[in-house]
Amino acid sequence: MTAGVRLLSAGDIRGIAGRLGVRPTKKLGQNFVVERGTVRQIAALAGNRPGDVVLEVGPGLGSLTLALLEAVTEAARLVAVEIDQALAAELPNTIADRAPGLADRVTVLTADALAVGERETGTPAPTVLAANLPYNVAVPVVLHLLAALPSLRRGVVMVQAEVADRMCAAPGSRVYGVPSAKLAWYADVRLAGTVPRTVFWPVPNVDSKLVTFTRHAPPPTTATREEVFTVIDAAFGQRRKTLRAALATWAGSPANAEAALRAAGVDPGARGETLTITEFAGIAAAAPRMKVPSVSPERR
Repeated sequence: MTAGVRLLSAGDIRGIAGRLGVRPTKKLGQNFVVERGTVRQIAALAGNRPGDVVLEVGPGLGSLTLALLEAVTEAARLVAVEIDQALAAELPNTIADRAPGLADRVTVLTADALAVGERETGTPAPTVLAANLPYNVAVPVVLHLLAALPSLRRGVVMVQAEVADRMCAAPGSRVYGVPSAKLAWYADVRLAGTVPRTVFWPVPNVDSKLVTFTRHAPPPTTATREEVFTVIDAAFGQRRKTLRAALATWAGSPANAEAALRAAGVDPGARGETLTITEFAGIAAAAPRMKVPSVSPERR
């Protein structure tokens, strides 16, 4: 650990919030971590290495930011993206006060993470994602960043427990769906621990879990990511229907859907929740001449 970093206590966090007149809002999903062991656990899972650039989304009052700085190795730097202007303006002051020797390694961006890309984060580009994400934007944020920042190789996010389960579900699971399949295009995604609600201020009415990911190459296919994601959206749009029926609109007719499924080696009577990302990619590739509607897959 890097010497000279003073983590925030629960009292410190409430004190900064009070001084700024900040009242955590449900709209922005603001539940600040007030327990030092939790932020150190997240920083450890991020696995900071020499030369890494850590992208932190939603630093808030800085509890995780300081833990990430405490764990930095030589030449590492941190880019913090905060949508709340008051919090973004205060974060450099907190870092200068509690980690003065590392303040020059931090860039604070006042921005929506869903609008951040390589131009905003600068060079060298981020290699690691670390974040405490509101449940309602967790999946869109992770999907967007994986698409917009090919440099991201791994990461750890803290999300609502049910969201974490959906992110990490395997084919055949009751909660396997669009988030699971789309994330599988980019990375191996795993559960890394449970976080009780008592580590937050204010205390939410749900527990959280930690999710880690390690990027891998997408499945081999002649289809684009957008085409594959469109098939995924169609397959899960009507979960109880067979793929032949669920993909009928996408393919133009049930018969076309069946033809594409058989060409891909997929049973037309199967359902979307049983398919791997490789099988979804195969279906998309089997119908190259079909008109596929355009989508914004990272925001789903």
